Amino acid sequence: MQKYLLTLIILFTAVTLKAQTWEVGGGIGGAGYMGDLNQHNPLQISGLAGNVFLKRNFNGYLSAKLQFTYGKIGAADSTSNNQQQRDRNLSFTNRLMETSLIGEFNFMHYIPDAGKNVFTPFVFAGIGLVAHAPRAEYNGNEIGLRRLRTEGQEKQYSGTVLSVPYGAGVKYNIGGKWTLIADLGYRWANTDYLDDVSGLYADKETLPTRSSVLLSDRTGEKTGVYTGTAGTQRGDLRKRDSYLFLNLSISFTFVTEKCYYEN
Repeated sequence: MQKYLLTLIILFTAVTLKAQTWEVGGGIGGAGYMGDLNQHNPLQISGLAGNVFLKRNFNGYLSAKLQFTYGKIGAADSTSNNQQQRDRNLSFTNRLMETSLIGEFNFMHYIPDAGKNVFTPFVFAGIGLVAHAPRAEYNGNEIGLRRLRTEGQEKQYSGTVLSVPYGAGVKYNIGGKWTLIADLGYRWANTDYLDDVSGLYADKETLPTRSSVLLSDRTGEKTGVYTGTAGTQRGDLRKRDSYLFLNLSISFTFVTEKCYYEN
């Protein structure tokens, strides 16, 4: 995946050669996910997030941004209002590290400390890579799930996958060249294993380790009766998970050409 990250950086450099301003910033917020353990709440926040970015503004409307975002997601069947999910009794946490190349479009002409508008709504979309490593707590210990192959996979699923960010937000000039930015962005992820849950229960005889057996089927931890029969449904059978970042960021814009003020 390193070559794909290098490609992102090269693309960013190429599309910004004729741009007029640099912008740098960072922020904090929340992270959430939609998948096998959260099927119905697209706004559920389950952990903190933070980001830093470097942006080139082409004019008052268009820009390209190279961004790194860290966020923590998680979910537990024990908190579900669905009895079938509570019986399944799965849980996970996952630390996401995303590097993305994002294009932004402002609905209003916006140049901090130079334009007529002090705010603008905007939309964005792009492409990225996200590194992830789902974990579960068992007997007071956090255990990495990817290496356990809990659904009987022939090999470990990838720990770095393609992501597609998209979303919307608002920018506001809080003074001088400083901008306050609030945005909500969803990410389509090219994996169904952000939560280590995808399809069917595996045959426990084929699982590689004792930990794999214990964490593949957790239905009987409270009752002693395990119902995760091989070949029965474990996940929601959708092919991909998704995740979101809700950010509040601040940035500083370096206006480098006089003509930029005259637009």
